[in-house]
Amino acid sequence: MPDLATYFGIIILFIIIILSSAIRILREYERGVVFRLGRLIGAKGPGLILLIPVVDRMVRVSLRTVVMDVPPQDIITKDNVSLKVNAVVYFRVVQAEKAIVEVERYLEATSQLSQTTLRSVLGQSQLDELLAERDQINRQLQTIIDHQTEPWGIKVSNVEVKHVDLPPEMQRAMAKQAEAERERRAKIIHAEGEFQASHKLREAADVISGNPTALQLRYLQTLTEVASEKNSTTIFPVPIDLLRPFIEMIEKKKEE
Repeated sequence: MPDLATYFGIIILFIIIILSSAIRILREYERGVVFRLGRLIGAKGPGLILLIPVVDRMVRVSLRTVVMDVPPQDIITKDNVSLKVNAVVYFRVVQAEKAIVEVERYLEATSQLSQTTLRSVLGQSQLDELLAERDQINRQLQTIIDHQTEPWGIKVSNVEVKHVDLPPEMQRAMAKQAEAERERRAKIIHAEGEFQASHKLREAADVISGNPTALQLRYLQTLTEVASEKNSTTIFPVPIDLLRPFIEMIEKKKEE
């Protein structure tokens, strides 16, 4: 027959089991959704939580921000370009009761919703908009996903499109387009420079034509610049007016 000590040990063990199932400790970022006989009691925590053994059941929910990667999605843009796009979603639970009662496995549900929304929104955009207006697309994704997860007690704070994988032929086409754009800008800058230079030359010509002395000074400056060059042969431009007396003298001698 078992003695009194054995009965006492069994009772102590039973009490320990009961207490271990009745006491819960929740961290600062955790909440416990308590169900009593299947009915929702509410969210409790953080700190020490006392439950009725066998009657109460508690589900832990973290309130920290979750960083979720959206797997690469095959997308056809509005201008019929095939892409692979992935994104990252930042969200957190703001109402623990709804996250447990309103949806099954809220993490998986948010992931699936993010994937379908990414395909839907980017499928309505053109490639240039996706590359140049990414901030606007991110805000649109965040608004749509946040609106659809609000009944689940989930707040989506940010959505970012991380990487756009273009097909090789599209990358080559975009490289050619960028090169053509750079050449166009270079030609425009060169044309503007020529236009400004022509105006300056016209102003200089007006000044020189109105002042013969300026023309002579410019002639002497040109001679100085030519002489400074290391050339084996130097050609000096001489005005025809300086040679006219010699030409007339030679013609008179021929007439005599």
